[in-house]
Amino acid sequence: MKIFVTRQIPGDYLEKLEDGNEVVVSEFSRALTGAELVEKVKGVDGLLCLLTDRVDGDLMDAAGPQLKIISNYAVGFDNVDVKAATDRGIVVTNTPSDEVNEAVAEHTWAFIMALARRVVEADEFIRQEGYFAGKGGYQGWQPDLFLGPSIVGKTLGIIGLGRIGEMVARRAKGYNMTVLYNKHEPDPKAEAELGAKFVTLDNLLASADVVSLHVPLTEETQGMINNDALAKMKQGSYLVNTARGPIVVEADLVEALKGGKLAGAALDVFEKEPQISPDLLALPNVITTPHIASATYEARAKMGSQAVAAILAVASGQKPENLVNPEVWEKRRN
Repeated sequence: MKIFVTRQIPGDYLEKLEDGNEVVVSEFSRALTGAELVEKVKGVDGLLCLLTDRVDGDLMDAAGPQLKIISNYAVGFDNVDVKAATDRGIVVTNTPSDEVNEAVAEHTWAFIMALARRVVEADEFIRQEGYFAGKGGYQGWQPDLFLGPSIVGKTLGIIGLGRIGEMVARRAKGYNMTVLYNKHEPDPKAEAELGAKFVTLDNLLASADVVSLHVPLTEETQGMINNDALAKMKQGSYLVNTARGPIVVEADLVEALKGGKLAGAALDVFEKEPQISPDLLALPNVITTPHIASATYEARAKMGSQAVAAILAVASGQKPENLVNPEVWEKRRN
């Protein structure tokens, strides 16, 4: 097989592809442009791509009729037109795992704690104002310096109680938090295990001290956190997004933060990523990270292993794990 990898990935997993295959890895350490992708994929049998690569029907056609698999090095796959792939008999896989889910749950909790205890604000104060009293900055312990709420006994609202949402909820038990959740249908098993309570979205927004987003990006969820939703949130609450950027309308979030409706927000993903609203970055009660919620050694190792294994499975005629479009298997390209 001829395989194109759109960017170098951590670890030595790509070496496993080289046995009997022609593997080309992009020479750039950035996302390729659409035009660059079109040139690079011509004639390939397999494509190992990243979340930053837009893989639509036109790109699949540019690759040619021999393209058999699109192995997406990510849990989400909104960057791939799965219907277009299915219509063409192309297998699409992704890389979900407990390692990735745990990493995102950990990052979510890092955000929650950093927001409540104003960790980033305090760090910037030390660095910018100067440690020494002579510079007019930090002058020693003060009883009212960077006060924030304790999260013990507070209410956590989880929108989307999937694998990651469940892991976030499980950690909340250690802080004796009330956990509310919203998804398409109640989940009695999760409720029994986690002590979580199913509520309507409006009820969750109105009751939660922290709202954490864990839904995929779909037509239904795009822009769901807008002016209307933000207006329903509890006064002085926090918003955390480690899911997908376009779920939140950033301009509306800025207004909610400026107006004092929300006490703070933490975002690992952005509406027009990699572009970030300057108005958002100007706010002291906003924490941002560059889409790194899954960035642990363990998670990246698992993702690399899965992405490569999927290509090798298809090359040998075996059904891969984590098949996004299982209906394609019986009519797949050979």
